[in-house]
Amino acid sequence: MIPRMTRNPLRAGVVAIAAALLLAPAASAAERLHGKSLDAALQPYLARHGLPALAAAVAVKGRIVASGAVGTRRAGTNIPVAIDDRFHLGSNTKAMTSLLAAMLVEEGALGWGATVGERFPELGKAFAPDVAGITLEQLLSHTSGIPGDNAAQEKLLAESYEQDALNLDELRYWVAERLVALPLKSKPGERFEYANMGYLLASAMLERAAGRTWEEMIVERIFAPLGLRTAGLGPQARPGRVDAPLGHVAREGAPPKPMLAGPNGDVPAVLGPAGNAHMSILDFARWAAWNAGEGRRGPGLVRAETLKKLHTKAIDIPPRPDAAPGTPGLGSYGFGWGTVSEPFAPEPILYHGGSNTMNLAHVYVQPARDFAMVMATNVGGRRAEDAFKALAKDLYERFAPRGR
Repeated sequence: MIPRMTRNPLRAGVVAIAAALLLAPAASAAERLHGKSLDAALQPYLARHGLPALAAAVAVKGRIVASGAVGTRRAGTNIPVAIDDRFHLGSNTKAMTSLLAAMLVEEGALGWGATVGERFPELGKAFAPDVAGITLEQLLSHTSGIPGDNAAQEKLLAESYEQDALNLDELRYWVAERLVALPLKSKPGERFEYANMGYLLASAMLERAAGRTWEEMIVERIFAPLGLRTAGLGPQARPGRVDAPLGHVAREGAPPKPMLAGPNGDVPAVLGPAGNAHMSILDFARWAAWNAGEGRRGPGLVRAETLKKLHTKAIDIPPRPDAAPGTPGLGSYGFGWGTVSEPFAPEPILYHGGSNTMNLAHVYVQPARDFAMVMATNVGGRRAEDAFKALAKDLYERFAPRGR
């Protein structure tokens, strides 16, 4: 018997076209949300660089054009990561803290030139020389003179764990009260010194001005209006669960060690404004794309010129070839954003990295091209940083718009 479709080729063609049209919307809807899949391109980086998991996304003119997530949530197991899995962003949180500061400045709650002494006059006798004159701008641009992480600061953070019945804003003030008594490394405004504790002090100023915790403000005023539904603070996986990629400690000559949520699973919560946000790679890309728009798209959290100020150089960074992964080692710094020149990009590009030593995340933004790319992995260390350098070149060459 001759098959029915063979006897009626016209009808067969109509049926085939109709079936294709029925299937097309589902496929295009997924691509509209996530863009082209990067999974195949990301997969080789896992074995080559010893990464448990890797995620990346690219956005052009506010739309995600490519994304992917590969690997496992926990090394030594087969728990595949998903595109909506939360990754830790580390110091990429600083740009969010700076944006929050800009919002309060625009509202008149305090000024860029507001000083530590003005905001905390009751600490007058506690201030070490020159500390009272440090401005909000200097804290956010790492030009305050506060040293980078050192033993005295680590002692303060350790002691903060012992304080009872304090909310995080109260605990931040407790740390700030003692931090301002420590000597500066240089005079305010004189040089760049990457200082996480400077962001803690800046956030204590914001909390004093607004009467609310940094945590409340970052969630309600940045995460919510930008639609970053996966965004949160602290370890990306909940205690007792592997419901997100666990952070891992890189070990020489041994597999990376997974770190379950606990006291050693992230930076101290009091230091959150310097680096404890987490979110999916898609939400990270949305955050980056909003910055790439520099006011061309909503929501209008600040004026376009204010956002551009955050992105603009405030100080040159002396070359730091020994800079830890996730910390700036060259270029210049604005307010939570650095600017670097990369061999793969024809002009300078906004950049920041972040790591709590167990995770690593990088963001690259070019407002002139309305282009952004982000990447994240759940292990820290040099091999992860090397992977990102190679991946950034690959993604930029494949997806960055030509011309300006």
